[in-house]
Amino acid sequence: MRQLWINSVACFFVFFSYSQSQINLFLKPSDSLNKPRRNAVVISEASLGAISLLALDQLWYQDYPRSKFHTLNDNGEWLQMDKLGHVYSAYQIGRLGASVLNWSGVSRRDQLIYGGTLGFTFLTAVEIFDGFSEEWGFSWGDMAANAVGTGLFVGQELLWKEQRITMKYSFHQTQYASQRPDKLGDGLSEEFLKDYNGQTYWLSFNVHSFIKNDKIPKWLNVAFGYGADGMLTGENETLNGAFVNQNRVRQYYLSLDIDLTRIKTNSHVLRSIFCIFNTIKVPFPALEFNEENGILLHGIYF
Repeated sequence: MRQLWINSVACFFVFFSYSQSQINLFLKPSDSLNKPRRNAVVISEASLGAISLLALDQLWYQDYPRSKFHTLNDNGEWLQMDKLGHVYSAYQIGRLGASVLNWSGVSRRDQLIYGGTLGFTFLTAVEIFDGFSEEWGFSWGDMAANAVGTGLFVGQELLWKEQRITMKYSFHQTQYASQRPDKLGDGLSEEFLKDYNGQTYWLSFNVHSFIKNDKIPKWLNVAFGYGADGMLTGENETLNGAFVNQNRVRQYYLSLDIDLTRIKTNSHVLRSIFCIFNTIKVPFPALEFNEENGILLHGIYF
């Protein structure tokens, strides 16, 4: 029995090592154009994009009246937190689009043209849907934010051939969602996306990329964040016919961060995992600056 158990454990580790090796080989970027990979990426992206837009149309927009195409000026809402959400989404989708094309061995030029602009293309389609919804409208401010996010990714690739400045996201729950769950979310999964009071968007600067010093860890970043608090409505407006007293305040943050993609490893599995989680700011102590309370220190900020 003991020998059977030892043999079983040995077989498991052999199988696990083989599987890891196969996965690692699969995730390794191709040195030259791999047409099967490229075709799979194009088909997958087109399918996911179409399914996502169809789901939005059926599950989101269907609950609201349709209208003729119209525009909306919402630039003053939510202290521009929604606009930063557009910048972040366009940046991260473009980064992912270029990354999977790099995995396929597509030329760097095509990575930027077809991958780096993927976020802008997809979010433009969503914006057009908004334009035909009576509840919302086509926002030129959103389109400008989408362009900024795309430009942040593509511009760095053209200038430095790397991402020295990464846009990241962090979130913590607030008291405001429970006061207006229909708008700010009901439960963590909804609040994560809807409650602007708990969201912080960061520009994370890689120190070693700007200061070439071997004593500085290559993964060390300094991050500057922006958030807002005290918002129950888009602007200081009435809610259910009554004026809502909101103490709306902008918040600015300074913190350290880690660029996970710069941690050395030969494992393409780990590199892929690091690439995914590099969208989120690593919790660290942070300094907060705001007009109401001045300077605040957070032991650990999410």
